[in-house]
Parts: sequence; C-alpha cells; structure tokens
Amino acid sequence: MNLKQLSETLGLSQTTVSRALNGYPEVKEETRERVQAAAAKHGYRPNSWAKGLATGRSMVIGHVIPSSSQHEMVNPIFGDFVAGAAKTYADHGYDMMFSNAEDTSIEKAYRNLFQRGAVDGVVLQGPKVNEPRIDVLTRMGVPFIVHGRSTGVTSPYDWIDVNNKRSFQRATQFLIDLGHRRISLINGLEDMDFAKRRRDGYLAALKEAGLEPIPSLMRSAEMTEVYGHHETRGMLQLDHPPTAILCSSMISAVGVRRALDEAGLRMGQDVSVIAHDDDLSYLKNGQDVPIFTATRSSVRMAGELAAEMLINRIQAPCEPVMTQLLEAELVVGRSTGPAPN
Repeated sequence: MNLKQLSETLGLSQTTVSRALNGYPEVKEETRERVQAAAAKHGYRPNSWAKGLATGRSMVIGHVIPSSSQHEMVNPIFGDFVAGAAKTYADHGYDMMFSNAEDTSIEKAYRNLFQRGAVDGVVLQGPKVNEPRIDVLTRMGVPFIVHGRSTGVTSPYDWIDVNNKRSFQRATQFLIDLGHRRISLINGLEDMDFAKRRRDGYLAALKEAGLEPIPSLMRSAEMTEVYGHHETRGMLQLDHPPTAILCSSMISAVGVRRALDEAGLRMGQDVSVIAHDDDLSYLKNGQDVPIFTATRSSVRMAGELAAEMLINRIQAPCEPVMTQLLEAELVVGRSTGPAPN
C-alpha cells in the first residue's frame, strides 16, 4: 500500500496522513492515532525518500570513519554499536551512511556532508582525551552525539557513555578484596578517553587500598587478542609476575587466557582475570556460567540509546544538552579467585 491508497482508505489528504506519520504537532492526537493504526494494519511504511520530501530532511544519519580508525570496522564492539543504532534508525524511518575521511580533512568531510544535505546528523565514536571533532561539529552548529566523552573538551555537547572509571575502580577493588596485590592493567590506547578513565579507576582503587602502582604491570596498546597474549607472556616472565590481570576488552582477555594456558597456569586459581565488554553478539562470555569475571555493559544497547538521542536532537535542536551515563554490571565468572599463597 502506498501513501495515496492509505489516504483514500482513511478519507484524508495525503498531506495530513504524511504529517500524522511524521510527528507534526499541528495534527490532532485523535487523527494521528487513527492514521498510525491504519498504517500498522495495512503494513504501510514511508520510505526514506518520501519521508524526506515531507519533512525537508535527508532521513540519513552519518558515521564518518577517520582513515586511522578504519580497522575498527571489523571490531565486534563497533559492529554491536552500529547494529543497535541501525535498529533505532529503522524504527524512525532513517537510513545510515558510512563515510571515510583522512584524519587531516575531517572538518572538510563533515562540512561536505551537511552542506549538500546528505545527512541530518552524525555519530562520533572513539573520542580521544582531547577530541578536535567535537569542537568542529559544535562550531558548525549541527546535530551530533558522541559515543563516549572527551575530558579535554569543556563546551557542552550530547553524549552517552559507560562509567569507565567507576567500572574499573570496582573491578580492581574486587581483586584487592580477594587478596591480590600485584594487579596488572592491560588497557587500551591511553590517548583514548575511555582508556584514560579506566586507568584512573584502577589507580583510584589502588590508592584507596594503600597500594603503590607498579609501572611494569601497566600496559597500553590497541586492544587485540595478540596484544593481550604478548603482554601477558612478557609479564609472566617478570621476577614478580602479577597474580591478577584487569583487561580493557574481552578480545584482549582471550589473548591473556591463551598465554596462561601456554604457561601451564590455571586461570582463576594461579592468575585471576577480569575483562570488560563481555556482552557482545559474536563473542559471548560462556553460556550458563560466565568464563570471565567481567564488567558488563551492552554496546548494542548503547547504540540504540545513542541513535534515539540523536534523532531527538534533530527534531528538537534547541533543547538543552542531553547526556546519559550508563553503569556497568560486575558479573562474577570462573576467571577469578583468591590470591595464591
């Protein structure tokens, strides 16, 4: 069924039906409910092109991928976030567009997208501690949302983030309560804001317990399986190796587990391990009982919420700044236990 047929069925003009489906405030609530019910009954859904004509919008959300971050496209964390966002976009009649840009021409890429009307808003992912893209988009005065935060940016902007500092402070405290004193941190790249906050939480828990941080047990790099394996293997060769390891990613934690297996060590008995982001569609943390103790935060849900917030911003550009801080759940699995004697 098309718009004309739906309008004839309802005995209303195509303009009224279109406005009712697209949320225009001048349409009476009774009429809106009647139109929506009929659309659902007859399986009518406006396509993005037609809806764009009715609203004067492109009905497209943009994701600009810097050239230095293209590898993130195959990261299951990125995939889960995009899958969640895509669901919300579809629910609201929006399409999604990916665009690539050289790191030196990010501002040009954003301006080009908005000036030619290709997108109505953009999602900014992976912010750094000092993120220049936020200032660029703020100056442009366009709708955007940040998945994460940037410590160095003081101007207000819309964001959604997990409480990384609190998550890692709690995880470190959990290990301390188990008697561990030599706790390693295998972190992400620490020019990224999430990694800085996770290190801050780790250090805060050590300080609260009266423990001095041990530089040789703190590592930072891109969160791959190979990285987790390499760093763990190196630390196990220290004169005083860690009895517990805190990982910034489930992906790195898989590498940690491989290194422990190769060394003949039992995870959860000889060395305890805590991972982050264990709620991934294609990298599940076991079945009934979690393999890893983990700080759980659904990236897919974050994508859904971020998309909802961005669409609200597009529809109400003058509303106050919107922010949402999500708390991670500490899930106890088989990878942690009391510190060995």
